[in-house]
Amino acid sequence: MPLVLASSSPYRRELLGRLRLPFAWQAPDIDESRHADEPAHALVRRLSLEKASALRQEYPQHLIIGSDQVAVLGEEILGKPHTFERAMQQLKAASGNSVTFLTGLTLLNSQTGEHQTDCIPFTVHFRELSDEQIARYLEAEQPYDCAGSFKSEGLGISLFRSTEGSDSNSLIGLPLIRLVDMLLANKIQIP
Repeated sequence: MPLVLASSSPYRRELLGRLRLPFAWQAPDIDESRHADEPAHALVRRLSLEKASALRQEYPQHLIIGSDQVAVLGEEILGKPHTFERAMQQLKAASGNSVTFLTGLTLLNSQTGEHQTDCIPFTVHFRELSDEQIARYLEAEQPYDCAGSFKSEGLGISLFRSTEGSDSNSLIGLPLIRLVDMLLANKIQIP
């Protein structure tokens, strides 16, 4: 069955391309608002399924991949900062602390409606960062469209003391190890 990535993210497209499988992509049109008292892990699972389901009518004979990610510091969900000031606040809060990235992943068979959905955690332990270090990093990389205010595939790695998790790709937004498991369960051959 052909693959569709329910995302407009260039980062997710690049990751999926590593599997060397042909795929189409399209941005799903869904409301990504958090429900009242919805835990972060439930939020990303729900949104990954909703993203995949939003494309089901347009792609009725496909396997649709949906993914959503949030960064969690303590009890607070960190969204995309969009501005220098908000990114500065997020990285100052992360300094010396740990941020867990929760990535919801769904593989939906649009023909049968069957789906696999999971939540994959990945934790980043930050170095102690000065305001000057943070400002230099933000000016150099401008990660304003990234949850947590950094790009781990770029200079963001210099902000970390260590990382832990089963798949570092989940930090960028698409946990490939778990996705391969899902694809193999659907009899998709990986080159």
